Amino acid sequence: MMMKYVYLSGFPKIFLTMTGLYLNEFDDLVIAVEPLYQAAEQKRLNRPDRQRDFGGGDHPDLASRDQILLTIIWLRQYPTQDVLGYFFGISQATVSRYLERVLPILEQDGQDRMRMPDPGRKRRRQLDELLRDMPEIVVVIDSFEQKVQRPKDATERDAWYSGKKKTHTMKSQVAVDEDRGEIVDISESVPGPTADITLLDQSELLDNLPEGVGGMGDSGYQGIAKRHKYGFSPRKKPRGKVRPPADIAYNTAFSRRRIVVENTNNRLRRYQSLTQTDRNHRHNHTQRVRAVAGLVNRQIRTRLIA
Repeated sequence: MMMKYVYLSGFPKIFLTMTGLYLNEFDDLVIAVEPLYQAAEQKRLNRPDRQRDFGGGDHPDLASRDQILLTIIWLRQYPTQDVLGYFFGISQATVSRYLERVLPILEQDGQDRMRMPDPGRKRRRQLDELLRDMPEIVVVIDSFEQKVQRPKDATERDAWYSGKKKTHTMKSQVAVDEDRGEIVDISESVPGPTADITLLDQSELLDNLPEGVGGMGDSGYQGIAKRHKYGFSPRKKPRGKVRPPADIAYNTAFSRRRIVVENTNNRLRRYQSLTQTDRNHRHNHTQRVRAVAGLVNRQIRTRLIA
């Protein structure tokens, strides 16, 4: 019971630690997603195969605000459902039901908050002369992997084993607005061994970039220039030769420009549901990443304005 909003809101610092959101950010989120929640409830209660009349059955143990709070704490801290149920005074089965209902709503809100950069936006920025061939407005692309439970089937195990991480993983692609660090796109989650450039192709991100907006990625995106006229990656070292000093300077300037995606990825990975070993058998992974992306975008926007 001690995690309910009426109690936890009395301790703003603890609230921030548990959710990653300030109280005003959470309150704004509840106002924004309440219509989505009510629409989903109407659809659930009016489904054709429901045996009870509308309004029948048990009433929820938690109000919608507390269901949303429960879900965000689960995303941020990733406790087991038994532990979360104890702190909210409900059963593990009820926690599971609330997560199943609220996560799609947070995912939808997260996607609604992802917007590509506006090519017409006026900007005053000092750009490195070494990168003069790059457009002023770009999205910065990166990926991260999360450890998952080891599949039982041997063939399936091979499909999910990441040689880079030396374990079984899932991979997600993140694209951010270079100017503000806001997330503009999250790909579908794929097996960890999937190459970054392959995931970029599958996501069709480059096809969806506004006219005049470029894309840049790290060395895992070699070949991006062949896929988009404004696609950029670091310069490769010539085979069998010493790397030219000009390339070293270029890559240093390139790294400075793309550090924004690392910062945003760090915000995402503070949510333990994307950092600890996935306990959901790889189910609904994309949904969780997009839900967290919406929370991160809220943090970035409100704190930039402040």
